[in-house]
Amino acid sequence: MRYNALNILREGLRGNRGWRPAWRKPEPRGSYDIIIIGGGGHGLATAYYLAAKHGLSNIAVLEKGYLGSGNIGRNTTIVRANYMLPGNSEFYSHSLKLWEGLEEELNYNVMHSQRGIINLFHSDGQRDEFARRGNMMISQGDDAILLDRGGVCEMLPYLDYEQTRFPVYGGLYHPRGGNARHDAVAWGYARGADSRGVDLIENCQVTGIDIENGQVTGVQTTRGQIRARKVGIVVAGRSSQVAAMAGMRLPIESHVLQAFVTEGLKPCIDHVVTYGMGHFYISQSDKGGLVFGGDLDFYASYAARGNLPMAEHVVEAGMTLMPMIGKARVLRSWGGIMDMSPDGSPIIDRTDIKGLYLNCGWCYGGFKAVPASGDCFAHLLATDQPHRVATRYRLDRFETGIGLMDEEASGAQHNLH
Repeated sequence: MRYNALNILREGLRGNRGWRPAWRKPEPRGSYDIIIIGGGGHGLATAYYLAAKHGLSNIAVLEKGYLGSGNIGRNTTIVRANYMLPGNSEFYSHSLKLWEGLEEELNYNVMHSQRGIINLFHSDGQRDEFARRGNMMISQGDDAILLDRGGVCEMLPYLDYEQTRFPVYGGLYHPRGGNARHDAVAWGYARGADSRGVDLIENCQVTGIDIENGQVTGVQTTRGQIRARKVGIVVAGRSSQVAAMAGMRLPIESHVLQAFVTEGLKPCIDHVVTYGMGHFYISQSDKGGLVFGGDLDFYASYAARGNLPMAEHVVEAGMTLMPMIGKARVLRSWGGIMDMSPDGSPIIDRTDIKGLYLNCGWCYGGFKAVPASGDCFAHLLATDQPHRVATRYRLDRFETGIGLMDEEASGAQHNLH
């Protein structure tokens, strides 16, 4: 069923009794051409583009819980293309272009809002770095405007500009950036993939990967063995655990990243704002809640929850930047398991096992990358060739040191990215 004004009016008059489920609940078949492990945003997008762009439908997405129960529903929903290094720059630019046409393509409201992102800077050196980043963004074809303190003050009058340690010098404004509704993105891709014949199989945990003579032949699951010619691993913070089933050790550490939301407030924050020295970022949802987050918890963990010391750290940074939020009540917090790579950039590549493919290492960038990640991984699975905007996301760069992309200039340390 397509969503349109007439259907909404018709169903409203009949008590919404005519809506059909957005996707089927199929039983797993004995074999598929391609199995995608992971029913989050990246996995569902991959399945959708395999069907929509490459005409493949004998595909299964296996999810151990329910669709969208992982990081796609555990993030702060930011969409942006403000990367600097070649390799990342063109990839995220491609992703933003896909975001801009996503609702029309999926016929689904993912609530994509290009409200603009302002990255604040707090020193002369940081201003110079942001100016360089902005120039790289413009050279890639994206948008960037360097604001002085007065320009930021005009757009964000509620900030504390007289902080003793980190006074606001200005900001890098990315007008096409913004955010989207995270779970709606998962639902839209799931609905689109299902309508093209892809089997979305929930409550089906992969427990083993079958390999014969260096070739993947299928997977073992809690719902039985399923054979396949190709298998794609797209499981975010669980990448190391699933890859270990195939005898692989990945250059990935899994860390917890907390996020928070307040009670609903009247509109007060029009943009996405990031605090360059406090690693704090905030926006306001369409329901009025302030959605914000900060640093990783700085220790490896598979627990999808946070801790109080980091909650205190994040709230302290928020209060330092904008004291006006001090009376807002925090309703809830959550944690996502981040698959952190040594150079802060992702991996989309074939493995040494024929028919086994890998998509991981998204660090902080997983949500905004969902469309391009799905498009590029689908291209790789369908053609065995990397997509033109993902040619640098090779797995072997961590073995050879050639082509490393240290976007944050933090060195080869997972928890700093």
